[in-house]
Amino acid sequence: MLMVGLALVAAVAGFAAASAIKYGEPDNGRHPYVGLMVAQDANGKPLWRCSGTLISPTVFLTAGHCTEQPAAHVEIWFDDDVDAGYPLNGYPYTGQASGTPYTHPQYDPAAFYLHDLGVVVLDSPVVMSEYGLLPTLNQLDALARVRRNTGVTFTAVGYGLQRAFPGPVPETAMRVRMVAYPELVQINGGIAGTESLVLSNNANTGGTCFGDSGGPNFLGNTRVIAGVTSFGLNGTCSGTGGVYRVDRADDLAWLATFLSN
Repeated sequence: MLMVGLALVAAVAGFAAASAIKYGEPDNGRHPYVGLMVAQDANGKPLWRCSGTLISPTVFLTAGHCTEQPAAHVEIWFDDDVDAGYPLNGYPYTGQASGTPYTHPQYDPAAFYLHDLGVVVLDSPVVMSEYGLLPTLNQLDALARVRRNTGVTFTAVGYGLQRAFPGPVPETAMRVRMVAYPELVQINGGIAGTESLVLSNNANTGGTCFGDSGGPNFLGNTRVIAGVTSFGLNGTCSGTGGVYRVDRADDLAWLATFLSN
């Protein structure tokens, strides 16, 4: 069932899949390569919605729990405001692009946050002037040495729920592309481990919430995707949010197999 205002929400070892933008602002066309996706089963039935980023004309990067079974097909929209075009834009059945989902080969639904990476290979190219960029190998490790002195910020982009007190607030479940600027809280240790980042999620910096996991968290104000929104730690989307890093060797090698084609 397509969950209005709430994407796939999986509780695993205290983690809950999360996304969308909290305390953010409208993107207003700044990140046109970020889109809203709806996963469908083999019969075309909508399952859940997520965000993601075009990293080439045919490869859309998102979270692994957005592409896992029973997802068999994906439809994608790139409008700033998908709600504004409804129902003429075909939501949630026929998007501006469509494709086949793939999930990281080491992904395990029982511990999704360890390899929470997925892609959608589009049926037809979507040509834009620029796309999201992948980081270099272990690029984010350097942030551990500077964050306490100078601070490190990210640009989180996504569609969906913007508040939860403690449950979803219906009037904030708009499918509008939003942006926020969370700060680095934890890397290479603690809850983050070596495969994730923990970013701030509050009224000062904004952050992510339930609605559409898989959205990008760009490094600073660049197009470099540090990671995809992956998990939250509570039902109110408060405090901090988890981001799955894409700068590790297994992730970059797996993504390269799609980009090389």
